[in-house]
Amino acid sequence: MRREIRLRHYSRRTEEAYVRWVVRFVRFQGMRHPGEMGKAEVEGFLSWLAETRRVAASTQTQALAALLFLYKYVLRVELPWLDEVVRAPKRPRLPVVLSRGEVRRVLEEMSGVEGLVAAMLYGSGLRLLEALQLRVKDVDFTRVRVIVRAGKGDRDRQTMLADSLIPVLERHLARVKARHERDVAAGAGWVPLPGALSGKFPNAGREWGWQWVFPAGRVLGDVEPGRRGRWHLHPTTVQRAVTAAVRRSGITKRATCHTFRHSFATHLLENRYDIRTVQELLGHRDVSTTMIYTHVLQQGVMGVRSPLDVE
Repeated sequence: MRREIRLRHYSRRTEEAYVRWVVRFVRFQGMRHPGEMGKAEVEGFLSWLAETRRVAASTQTQALAALLFLYKYVLRVELPWLDEVVRAPKRPRLPVVLSRGEVRRVLEEMSGVEGLVAAMLYGSGLRLLEALQLRVKDVDFTRVRVIVRAGKGDRDRQTMLADSLIPVLERHLARVKARHERDVAAGAGWVPLPGALSGKFPNAGREWGWQWVFPAGRVLGDVEPGRRGRWHLHPTTVQRAVTAAVRRSGITKRATCHTFRHSFATHLLENRYDIRTVQELLGHRDVSTTMIYTHVLQQGVMGVRSPLDVE
């Protein structure tokens, strides 16, 4: 299954999720081989997720996508009846958004590399993995932009680079470059390259432009076969730092790393930027996804004033 996933250039995160769902499905069905099962077993598993486990609609959708992939591309079996499977009800939820003041309070509670990552999530509207997977060549100081390559949906896009972050990023990259040069001198300094680039350009994985903007602290073996180097910073490192900063700031909203992206979009719309522009900066395929942020542009609930406030 992993081979089929990689042939289609799915992200490593999607690969791991799909494999976990298939393993869970097989265990649920008493370790039977998927090729021996069909409609009843798949329906039973997905319905159990929706009705017994009461999973979120997005969780069940991911499980369904994993099983569809398994049967269609690995077992070569079409499942036209899957449309009849009981789906978890989709509960409408508005994104958590911080005010500008709240964003400042959280960022003031952060420092170091984690603080810089969080500032970029808000300043450029990046998803956490998009920020962590940035390469040095993706930060364009001349044009004041960030290039996001193979973002969600495997799409490239460009977004803004906050002017205030330029000197901070330049100092950070100077430190990263010095460490990279020490790694190279020690026989390491490699990073994994996307797709088939390592085959086409065998030495590119050591070049400065391909290095991570936010590399991990440790050198590891076999980031590429037989080559020592660094992965990017682990998402959990930033997530924990953000959670701790939110707690210290006294903000009671359930803010996460993704809240910075929600706040980026909402604040741009508050500043009267065109929704199509915001859509492009966020990398949304459909403008309807971006439209959810217009809720904060309304006064109060649905734009209605309480009668207590009416003179």
